[in-house]
Parts: sequence; structure tokens; C-alpha cells
Amino acid sequence: MGAPEFDGTLQPEQEQPELVSKSVGELRREERTKRLRRSSRRYAMRFIVIIGVIVALIAGWAALYNSPAFSIESVQVNGVEHLTSDEMAQLAAVPSGSTLLRVDTETIASRVKQSSWVEDVKINRVFPSTLEINVTERTVMAIVEMPNKSGTTTKSWAIADDRIWLMPIPDANTEAAQTTSSKIYEDAESVVHIVDLPYGTQAEIGQECSDETVNNALTILQEMTTELADQVTKISAASTAETSLFLENGVEIAFGAAENIRDKERTILKIMEDNPDGVAYINVRIVENPTWRAL
Repeated sequence: MGAPEFDGTLQPEQEQPELVSKSVGELRREERTKRLRRSSRRYAMRFIVIIGVIVALIAGWAALYNSPAFSIESVQVNGVEHLTSDEMAQLAAVPSGSTLLRVDTETIASRVKQSSWVEDVKINRVFPSTLEINVTERTVMAIVEMPNKSGTTTKSWAIADDRIWLMPIPDANTEAAQTTSSKIYEDAESVVHIVDLPYGTQAEIGQECSDETVNNALTILQEMTTELADQVTKISAASTAETSLFLENGVEIAFGAAENIRDKERTILKIMEDNPDGVAYINVRIVENPTWRAL
């Protein structure tokens, strides 16, 4: 056979398929990009779900907060002896219709603390319906017989162990006494009375005592041991230097200023021990040179 004849027409060169080659680094970057896109979509969905839950919780809380659920049906007061139920109700003034969720406990605590008798207060919500008010009261340290303006009579004032003036005590059998806690009168009978104060001594409810003579007497009481302090029934406090203690056995002790208190106390107890038949008077104003008078 002969060779094929050439007709003069040029045949196009057959197209060859393009070979695509990618590096390992490019493939890894693409895979990383895909993973990031998938992660972003997951995080976005989670974020949307979380926002939805938060919105639902807020809406639910708002509905519960504004509902009558957990209405306060009882107010329980603990730790109160010197304030009457009526006084506590007036101080706390829990708004009618309050719920445990809406009640403003800080405002109630602030009102209760306005009483000079209240040293501290804590308020608890006891679900489902009780508001609990826990009060720490001040302790009566002494009764101070305060001279009136004319100096002819006195008014009994209770003072706390932190030297806060608590209140003037109404005279027994008066109308005011009927609305005063009986515990106040019990304390007045059992604690030391400070008498013979100089004219012009003043007191104010809820304020700390600033009177030098009264504070001198209180310091003596607080810094003596109970062995002697428990025997004191009355303190005469005409001035700091003239402060005298009167014991339950009738002994008068010229104590003077609240200095060298423990030394003075030891001297007093030794004198009484050395005189078993009793003494009527002991002077330890100058503790280095005590004097006494036996019965």
C-alpha cells in the first residue's frame, strides 16, 4: 500500500489534559480552613442556644419576681428581749404584700438598727413564706442615775457594755412603763447603779457616752475580775477622783481614778481576807498607801 496522500489541510494538535499538582502544605491549609468553618458554625449554633436559654431564664425570673409567689406570710424575730413585739414591728415595717424575692432586706435591717438596743441584725429568707430577722442586742452594763436640770431629782438611764446610751427607763406604774419590756426592769434590778453624778451630766439615746466620770466608773467595772466586780452594787461618781464602790456586804471602797485597777483590786481582796470579822471602809486611791477601817 502506498503512503496516504496529503490533502493540504492541517489537523489541529490533539489537546492534552492539564495536570494539576498541589503541594502538601496547600492541602493542609485547605483542610484546616474547612475545619475552622465547621467549628465556627458549631460555635455559632452553641452561642445562639446559650443566648436563647439566658433569655428564657431572664423572662422566667422576671415573671416569677413580679408574681405573688413566695409571699411573706410570717416574720420570725430571734434574739430580742428588750424590744416589744410592737416595737419590732414598727422598726422592721415589712411592707404588706411583700414576697421573699422582692423584699428589700437591707432597708429593713437599716431600720431595725435605728434602735439603740440593736448591735447587729441579719435577715434571712426562709422559703417558701418566712422572713427571719436575727437580732443581736446590746447588754446592759449599768443604770446611771442622771440628775435632771434642777439637780433635785434623777432619771434612770440604761447604758450598754459598749458605752452606748440605751434609753431612759420609765418610772414603774406609769403609762410608758406598760409599753416597756419587763426585761429592762429586770436588768435594772440586777446591774450596778451609778449615782451622785455631777450636775450637767447628759445622755442621748444611741450615742456613745463621753462623760469622763461615767466612763471612769465603767472602766473600773470592766477591768476588775468578777471576784470583786460581782460584789459591786453601786458606784458613787461625784468626780473621777471621788469614785467609790459599794459592795453587797456594805463595804465602801474609795477607789478613785481607773488606774492601777488590778493592783487596787488585789489590795482590797487582801484587806478583806485579813479582816475576817469584816471592814466598813477601804481607801485605795493611793494603792501604795491603802487605809481601812474595821467593823
